[in-house]
Formats: sequence, C-alpha cells, structure tokens
Amino acid sequence: MKKILVILLAMSCLMAFAQQNTSYREGDIQSPVVNADGTVTFIVNAPKAKNVEVRGDWEALNGVGKMKKDKKGIWTYTTPALPSEMYTYRICIDGVYGLDPTNPFVRRDVGTQFSVFFIGGGAGDFYQVQDVPHGSMSQVWYKSKAAGTQRRLSIYTPAGYAESSERYPVLYLLHGSGGDETAWVELGNVARIMDNMIAKGLVRPMMVVMPNGNFSVPAAPGETPDNLAFRPVMSNKIPGNYKNGNYEMAFDEIVNYTDHHYRTIAERKYRAVAGLSMGGFHTLFIALNHPDLFNYVALMSAGLGNQYLKDETPAYAHYMEKLHTLKEKEPALFWIGIGREDFLYQANADFRKTLDEIGMRYEYHESSRGHLWCNWRQYLLILTEKLWK
Repeated sequence: MKKILVILLAMSCLMAFAQQNTSYREGDIQSPVVNADGTVTFIVNAPKAKNVEVRGDWEALNGVGKMKKDKKGIWTYTTPALPSEMYTYRICIDGVYGLDPTNPFVRRDVGTQFSVFFIGGGAGDFYQVQDVPHGSMSQVWYKSKAAGTQRRLSIYTPAGYAESSERYPVLYLLHGSGGDETAWVELGNVARIMDNMIAKGLVRPMMVVMPNGNFSVPAAPGETPDNLAFRPVMSNKIPGNYKNGNYEMAFDEIVNYTDHHYRTIAERKYRAVAGLSMGGFHTLFIALNHPDLFNYVALMSAGLGNQYLKDETPAYAHYMEKLHTLKEKEPALFWIGIGREDFLYQANADFRKTLDEIGMRYEYHESSRGHLWCNWRQYLLILTEKLWK
C-alpha cells in the first residue's frame, strides 16, 4: 500500500507539473500599451530588480528607456511619440536582456529574439493584417545541381492565384547577412505588405520569391538536416559560404524552378531582383552575371566596396565589363536606397559615382537613420510601386 501511495503521489506531481507547463495565467499587466498619441508604455513586474530598461529600435533617445519602479515593484516607462512603424525591443533587468514577459509577439533577427509592437497611421498599417484578400506564403524546396542538395525558398503568391489561370510577374527578394529565407517573411512582413498594397491598387499582383542566400546551407536554422545543431549566425561565420560567388552564379536555378512550377510571366520584362545589405551585394552581382534575366534591379543598403574590383572569382571578375553590359541592356529601373547614417553610406556613394562615370541611369532614395529594418520595409513599399510600369 505504501508503494502504491508513493507512485500515486509521484504521478500527481507529474500531472501537476505538466498542467503548469501548459497553463497560461494572464495576470493584470499588459505590456506594451500603444497610446492614442503614439507614445508607448511598457510595464514590467520585477520587485527585486535594481535597474530595468527598455532597449528598442526607435530613434527617440536612441531607443533607450529607463524604467521607474513604484512601491509594489512595478516598473514603467513611456516613450516619446513614435512614427508609424513596426518596432522591436528587449527588456534589460539588472544587465540581463530578455523578452517582455507579458508580450507574446516576437521576431527572430539572426540569433536573437525580440518583442514587437506596431504603431499605425502610416507605414505601420501596411505591416499589419487588414481585412483584405490574402495571398499565400509557402516554403518549398528546389533541387540545386550547383549546391548538390535541396534548398528552401519562401514564396508569396497573391490572392486568387489558386483559383485563376493568370500569370504573374516575379520579384526575387534577398536577405542580408545573418538572415535566411524567413527574414523578409518575419521581419519584412512581406505577405502583409503585398496583400495591403495590392488591395489598395498601389501595385500589380505579383509573386515574391525569397531564397536562402547562405549557399552552403540548404535552409534556415532548425530546418536543415543538422536540425538544432545549426544555430543562426552571421553569414560570414558559416563555413564555405561567404562571397565565393556560388550563389550569384547559380541563381538561374531559382528562376528556372519558379518559372517551371508557378504561373509566372517568364520574361525579363516581368522579373525584378532586390536585396538588402549582403543581399544588395548579391543583387548587384546576380544582375551583372545574368543581365538577360532581370529588368528591375534594386539595392537596399547594399554591402558594397572596392575589394571586388580586382577579384578573380568568376562571379566578381571583369566587374567593369559586366557593368557596361548591364548598362547596355537598359534595365527599366536600377534603384538604390540607403540611410544617411548607414555605415555603408560612403561605399554606396562611391558606387553611384561609378554609375555616373559610365552614364548608367538609376534612381536614388536617401532616407534617415542607419542599417535598420525600418528602412528596408519602407524601401519595399517604395520599390513595389515602381515595378511593371
């Protein structure tokens, strides 16, 4: 009998533990609270903490908010009024960074999780779900002969794709260092942007294909045969991956896969390629090595520099000759966007000088701030309105 009681007690403890793991107690605290005037209030229950701060990606006060504690141990902080955007942030408690405990909405950027919130009334409206027709986002695998393995793509198809026989133009959209085929989906809010822009009649319905630009791995961390052993890092830390030209040279595999498996308009006139940071570098050299594929080319805070001018790697060799060839192809749009505080600002200014010297037409957009997703999302809003005109 004694043994039976012990077993029953152990089982009841396990059941209680399981129930505790699966339960959710909301409590009275809600954080963050987006106020009517565009300010945002954060609330954290940490009675034993000595110092609590909010660290976010907004411009005001460099995104740092020092919280104040009341007699009950509740810390609060309210930002200045913030422009319409999607914002990411973390809470720092006595030097330890983590998520906002009562905010269930998060995004991963490289290897760090951030809490998120939105402020509407402008660009931020396009990043949120609206009551409009919705397209579909899929993760699909293609066989890469060049890589010798299957590789994963994220593909957006517009509302009505499954029911119609219509063919669509395609935007190939590339991520930066530390990103993968999920970066533009999660941090760029591509599906929401396209749904809302299409519904408002601002852009033509199109497909968006987002490849994994880390050519030595097949997919995002956690989605490869290495499973959880492959953890997210900056792209130059992945063995055999960084700036060897393999991705750029083999990019036609992705275009061919898309044209064969989806109802695309398989013509240069209806293809665009764009990318941010490392993806901007990729975009340039994809366009240079495949000048017959793309009629629209867009560099967002592109990771450029003079180091590739003398590089004999096939993808980067004969740089000026390839640039002249691209100029002669007269793309409908060659677009460059960068923030005034971006650490790549001068490299992009030097590149524009080169384009001026050879007489190549381009459009230039200069924004405020630096190397941030708030810029890249807004660049996408600007760019998509210029496509297929």
